Amino acid sequence: MKINIANPTAGMQKVFEIDDDKKLTPFFDKRMAAEVPGDSLGDEFKGYIFRISGGNDKQGFPMKQGILRNQRVRLLFKKGMSCYRERRTGCRKRKSVRGCIVGPDLAIMNLVIAKKGPEEIPGLTDDNKPRRLGPKRASNIRKLFNLEKKDDVKQFVVRRVVKEGNKKQKAPKIQRLVTSSMLQRKRFFRSQTRAKMQVAKQLKADYAKRLSEYRQEQKELRAAEVAKKKKEKSK
Repeated sequence: MKINIANPTAGMQKVFEIDDDKKLTPFFDKRMAAEVPGDSLGDEFKGYIFRISGGNDKQGFPMKQGILRNQRVRLLFKKGMSCYRERRTGCRKRKSVRGCIVGPDLAIMNLVIAKKGPEEIPGLTDDNKPRRLGPKRASNIRKLFNLEKKDDVKQFVVRRVVKEGNKKQKAPKIQRLVTSSMLQRKRFFRSQTRAKMQVAKQLKADYAKRLSEYRQEQKELRAAEVAKKKKEKSK
């Protein structure tokens, strides 16, 4: 079985070939997202704790979280579900996926380093690969660089070089960034809402006034008709 180990802190990953199934015994019958010590894989993995993030069986079917079986099942997929990409709007499809329990029928298992051990693993923990893409949301950028509210977030956007010769760079548009134009737009929307509320309030008052006048007029008409009838009867 192949094991693909990812190191998210350094942005690196490496594939290892494990031929002895006895080394993989602690991983069997474990679910996805379970944390397993890596001591059984070899001396270089002592002290490491890995989190199972997925895998594929020998026919290439992916593991899906939430299916508590160690074999394949056929499910009806729709938009938003993992292991499925919608080709047409509203389209659903029945597909085969593998359960989330690890077994010996896997061809590759994906692991993530949850806790680093004392020894370095060549090609996985001994280097630090710079991030190609960074966060876009302003709060996530502050969290990544440990910034304060007064710091300028635009100076800390992760940029990437598009062309080496021209040194042309691209940067994402910052989301949820509080700017003067955004505050002005917010004030404008609030003023519009207040104006609409005042107009509605005035219309409601006018309607109530006209309704009371109409009822008074109807009352006077009925009183006049009653007086007229009494006058005719007296004659």
